[in-house]
Amino acid sequence: MTRYVFSSVTRISDLPEGDFSVEPLPREAWEMGDYVVGHVVGGAGEDLTIELPNGRMIEATESDLVVGAFGKRHATLDATGDWEAIGPEGQFHALTEGGLFGKCLSRSPYVKPLMSLDYRGHVLRNGTKVRMQDFAARAAGPDFTTPIVLLIGSSMSAGKTTTSRIIIRLLKSSGRRVLAAKLNGAGRYHDVLTMADAGADAIFDFVDAGLPSTVCSAEDYRQALRPLLSRMAMVAADVAVIEIGSSPLEPYNGAVTIKEIGRNVRVTILCASDPYAVLGVMSAFEVQPDLVTGIVANTGAGRELVEKLSSVRALNLKEPEALPELMALLRKKLWGEDPPAFSPWVIWSGL
Repeated sequence: MTRYVFSSVTRISDLPEGDFSVEPLPREAWEMGDYVVGHVVGGAGEDLTIELPNGRMIEATESDLVVGAFGKRHATLDATGDWEAIGPEGQFHALTEGGLFGKCLSRSPYVKPLMSLDYRGHVLRNGTKVRMQDFAARAAGPDFTTPIVLLIGSSMSAGKTTTSRIIIRLLKSSGRRVLAAKLNGAGRYHDVLTMADAGADAIFDFVDAGLPSTVCSAEDYRQALRPLLSRMAMVAADVAVIEIGSSPLEPYNGAVTIKEIGRNVRVTILCASDPYAVLGVMSAFEVQPDLVTGIVANTGAGRELVEKLSSVRALNLKEPEALPELMALLRKKLWGEDPPAFSPWVIWSGL
């Protein structure tokens, strides 16, 4: 039995509840952010996992029609792909579980083959294609002035989201209202949902801005980001925990984000995979982090080498003993306060 499966990039739309038709469009009419339908044709061994609009994961079947959006991915440790590389045969892949669609161009041998799909057509209403941008906030609003804890990384999977969750819990334990956002990356809902699970009072990501991923021109990204920041400014929050997906040196427009929000940044935390990556990001991007954490800080040897190479403090935030020092850094940098005494085990027990 054929069914429509709505991936998480459709969560900003009314497509799961609304009426629409599906018709193929000529190649010259295709654009990034178009909602399209792919018929699952995956074979044995392919990753058939799809993330639904509510964040739940399901296994697609070969009879399913998956609704996602055209976009690009440039993951250094996972897979790369581009909707513009789709050939006349109309075959493409789910570049992320969240429904980012494009032709896979390269893949790590440690990653399962991506779900294969055949192009069935674009999502249309009244003869007009439906795009992610149709559901993004566009109205101008107030300037975003909330103090920011900024998380950057040396690469994907360096520990940024884990670190953000710990920071959110610490800030909430001190009675603060926390906004959390992931402003760069490739479409998937899981990371920002875990920020909400950690206690964030409001969550946002680039999908809310109408982008399936942030691999696009700097100008297109900037035009999508600014209304999103205005929307974030309407949230009454004491602090924003903002994650830059992957690293600012990759083509996800992390550098543009930092330029747009840099005046609000009070604390910069670099999550890295190894000590030499710390030095590389600091040198190449000319950034001076307040703290280094992530995979690199998992052992004493890693922390010692980070501090020797960069003269920046490194902490393993999975150790409860590190939390008082992190809390002291946050309160001093954000509000010029000395932290009250607290038991790290109280915080750690909820992580």
